[in-house]
Amino acid sequence: MKTNRKIKKIIKSKPTLEGAGVRLKRAFGFSEVPLFDPFLLFDDFRADHPRDYIQGFPWHPHRGIETITYVLSGDVEHGDSLGHQGVIGSGDVQWMTAGNGIIHQEMPKGDPAGRMAGFQLWANLPARQKMMDPRYRDVTSRQIPEVALAHGVTVKIICGTVQGTQGPVRDIVIDPEYLDVAMPARAEFVHPTRPGHTVLAYVIGGQAYFCREKDPFTYEREGENYFDLHRDSFVGDANLVLLGDGEQIVVSTQDEPARFLLISGKPIGEPVAWYGPIVMNTQKELRVAFEEFEQGTFLKHRPA
Repeated sequence: MKTNRKIKKIIKSKPTLEGAGVRLKRAFGFSEVPLFDPFLLFDDFRADHPRDYIQGFPWHPHRGIETITYVLSGDVEHGDSLGHQGVIGSGDVQWMTAGNGIIHQEMPKGDPAGRMAGFQLWANLPARQKMMDPRYRDVTSRQIPEVALAHGVTVKIICGTVQGTQGPVRDIVIDPEYLDVAMPARAEFVHPTRPGHTVLAYVIGGQAYFCREKDPFTYEREGENYFDLHRDSFVGDANLVLLGDGEQIVVSTQDEPARFLLISGKPIGEPVAWYGPIVMNTQKELRVAFEEFEQGTFLKHRPA
């Protein structure tokens, strides 16, 4: 019998101001390193009013990481030092590997009603790949397969494999999985996970029960951002679940449907030196990166 992953932590995303004044919710970031290794940050930028996002994320550098942007509604216009320009539209994904350095901007535009909905995940790169050449994986909604499972559950596969169907994003260093799972009421979703990999779920609609056990976990309160739940592990919108190790995840719903993002990856287990948009292994490497940015030698590729 396969071992089920139990809940390790439940974290409520917190309001955060980023970019030029974008109001978003952050599920985890700098203060949680290395808890989510190989992942560094997860932001939820869903908003109903342009004033909350229209200032966007003007030109800024990245080095040593990958940024994964998934848009549910609205558009995000982007441009970068490689000469790319384009739009991440509704249902699209952009998987950017910053590698040895890139300068880009991301400007949310919203849908015709002024709403914007999307998420950005940062994934770390191991030391041997931090200075690799930058690259993009631009994936449109039409390229993302959706599979129907038992109990009316549907899964959009951005990265990873579900019942023999593989997502379009492949050959990523941390061997990740990124699924968008929708469940009707009174349904169950069982999915295999690789032992040793970090597995997390972020709820984006309804609520779901992420463990079969009635008293799945006990831990000390670690601040206002953490729930202290002992008898009820139903998790609602804008909350993140970090799961312990195991061979599979079991999720169920009761009287209402649920939708969540299921993300996993192989931990890197290396030191993290992080400041702003740049993540390296040592403080010296970090200083070099910012010195190069100030001196105009940051880019290792020729700007367009």
